Amino acid sequence: MSDRHPPVWADDPALRGDAHDPSYGQDPSWSYGQQYAQQAHPAPQQGEVTDTGSWRFDGHTSSYTDQRTYDTFAPYDPYATYTATEPAPAPAPVSPEPEPEQPGYVLPPVQESSWAVDTGRSRLLGRWVLLCVLLIQAGLSLRLRGTAFEDEALYVLAGHYEIGNILHGTPVPGDFEGYFSGYPKLYPVLAAMVDSVAGLAGVRIVSLVFMLGATSLLYATTRRMFDVRAAIGAAALFSVVQSTVFLGNFATFDAAAIFLLALSAWIVVRTGRAPIVAVVLAAPPAVLAFATKYAAGLYLPTLVVLAVLTAFRHRGLRALARGALLGGAMGALLGAGYLFAGSLGGISQTTTNRAKGADTAAQLLQHSAQWGGLMFLTAVGGSLAYAIRPHMGEMPWLEQVGPGRFRRIALGVLLTGTALLAPAYQIHLQTEVSLFKHVGFGLLFAGPMAGLGISRLVGPHFRHPQLGIMLYVLTLVFGMVQSQQNYSFPDSREMTAVLRPMVDRKGTYLAEEHEVPAYYLRDVTGYGQWQSTFGMDYTDKKGKRYSGPEAYAAAVKDAKFDIIVLRGTVTPDVDTAVTDALRGNPHYRLAAVTRFTTSKGDGAYRIWVKR
Repeated sequence: MSDRHPPVWADDPALRGDAHDPSYGQDPSWSYGQQYAQQAHPAPQQGEVTDTGSWRFDGHTSSYTDQRTYDTFAPYDPYATYTATEPAPAPAPVSPEPEPEQPGYVLPPVQESSWAVDTGRSRLLGRWVLLCVLLIQAGLSLRLRGTAFEDEALYVLAGHYEIGNILHGTPVPGDFEGYFSGYPKLYPVLAAMVDSVAGLAGVRIVSLVFMLGATSLLYATTRRMFDVRAAIGAAALFSVVQSTVFLGNFATFDAAAIFLLALSAWIVVRTGRAPIVAVVLAAPPAVLAFATKYAAGLYLPTLVVLAVLTAFRHRGLRALARGALLGGAMGALLGAGYLFAGSLGGISQTTTNRAKGADTAAQLLQHSAQWGGLMFLTAVGGSLAYAIRPHMGEMPWLEQVGPGRFRRIALGVLLTGTALLAPAYQIHLQTEVSLFKHVGFGLLFAGPMAGLGISRLVGPHFRHPQLGIMLYVLTLVFGMVQSQQNYSFPDSREMTAVLRPMVDRKGTYLAEEHEVPAYYLRDVTGYGQWQSTFGMDYTDKKGKRYSGPEAYAAAVKDAKFDIIVLRGTVTPDVDTAVTDALRGNPHYRLAAVTRFTTSKGDGAYRIWVKR
């Protein structure tokens, strides 16, 4: 009897025939080969298998290949066992190359001169700091108090007469073009218009606006050349030097001229990468600055060279054409202005051929150092640091980026050296007149290098802020003290109050600093009625002609003047001659003595009235 048993059918209906179900008997179409369908595989036992996974029976390989899809089946043998072939290990999945991680923050382009970066946030912060600087500057200027200085009174008064000449053809009582240090139909007319509305205080406010504008333009120019930190340093130092503080409350040509020079310099730097012809826009304000104050012409060559240096890095030798274009435009405008302006004798008398004085070079250098030395030394330090390295030391990968050494040296020499022009010229003239104001012109151009100097002094990441603060405070203290000393004018209020009931439009009046009473009493007197003590020719009753101090003495003896006002310090030689002529003179009596105090001590106006 056989031990074979019928096979167990797979439970999967897909392995059965079409409608075959062994529980109901055999189907006629059922074959013996289908009897041995795939069964559940038992646990592996001893047996052999070929590399192809075929069955092996008693050493003989079956021709029926094992197919796990059950399409074909090996013959049934209850004593055979099946051992599956170990599947080949699947290849490890190849992971794709990881993409480089994007940095969380990318540094914006770094400025060529320092470590700081110029971002939108830093620019906004810089504007807020600039606003604080301007408020301090305004406060320092507005704290100065005093009645009109002789130059202020002269220019505003001349402006009133110039307006009358322009509008009504009224003759101008004096050759203002012959001795003014600026064209009389420019700033004096503006000052007179403001004076008619707001008085002398309003005219001084206009000067303050000009100086605040100059500081703002210096900030913008320096930021364009270097960065925000250098711009803040330049504006901060320039805003507190004595010339800036003084001119911010002084009604003369100087503030307007400095503003126009600052505007021209900003245009030159701002158009450095623009088409070359754009630099011509800087010519009108530069020429207008010269016309406003003839001494500003000393700085026009600086603007021309600056036009070359600011474009040399991007244009090479073509930058020379930019400087030539600016110089040519300035020359053309100056020529046109000379043709239409008429006589400009004041250029010679006040600037080019000014009378030489007796002040020594050592005295002028000492005072120049007192008025602008700190800012100048800071500019020298900034120029040296910029020449050595274009950047601060914490970013070595930027060492090869930036302007060349020649351009850096040239820029430092140009801007810092410009601060020496006014002292050098006045040493040539041997006079200290107006030097305390003219120093500010040069410091405007030295400002960018001074700002860079204070930026390098503080260091990257504000490593040494105390050094920058100390420098700023020292400059501020010197500026406050020096501006107060220079702004100390004689108080003329009492003097003009005494004179008002004594004068009319018929008399002749001699006054030291005659511009002051002529300005305050212009409603009851005319400018031509006042005689100064700076020079006069006189022919006495016998026909003898005199000049200089002798002319004044002869006129007093002949009782030419109805009122004489002296204070004894402006023209001491003439004062002595007049005083000697008044001694024992029966034609005059001492009517009043009005006292005042200045930074140089006490003084007094002495008023003599004709009997």
